[in-house]
Amino acid sequence: MDIRLRKALNSDISFLMSLRKLTMQQYLEAVGMPTSDEAHLTRINYKFDCAEIITVSDIPVGLFKAEFIEDQNQWYLVQLQVHPDYQNRGIGYTVLERLLSCASESASRIRLSVLKTNPARDLYIRLGFEVVEQSDCEYIMENNSLLKNIAESKVKNTA
Repeated sequence: MDIRLRKALNSDISFLMSLRKLTMQQYLEAVGMPTSDEAHLTRINYKFDCAEIITVSDIPVGLFKAEFIEDQNQWYLVQLQVHPDYQNRGIGYTVLERLLSCASESASRIRLSVLKTNPARDLYIRLGFEVVEQSDCEYIMENNSLLKNIAESKVKNTA
């Protein structure tokens, strides 16, 4: 499968609005978060400079937003959404594996938040993310496996 990322453009907003409603509406409603068009648009525009459209064979199928926060040596996964017609095909997994690879190269961690009602949490757990905080409606998760491996390696080297 030819999974690529391209920079999101203003002309993608209608696709992103439809995608957000399809992928997030029910989970947002379940925790009592806003689901108006205005609320969706606000979230779409948040960190839009980091937004990339996930394509499969040049067909837009999702959204990926991640930002590197240099002073914290941390990637923050802002949003990952895959159209329901393309879910369970390894697309989200592949995109996240690429982010994990980038984190590995910079010896950094990855942090994200996920609604407690969103089954994407299972994907994050499979990829080594752990819950480090939580609120009433979401989990904050981190993937620190690389940092743990580095720490373990240093301990072994000094022993």
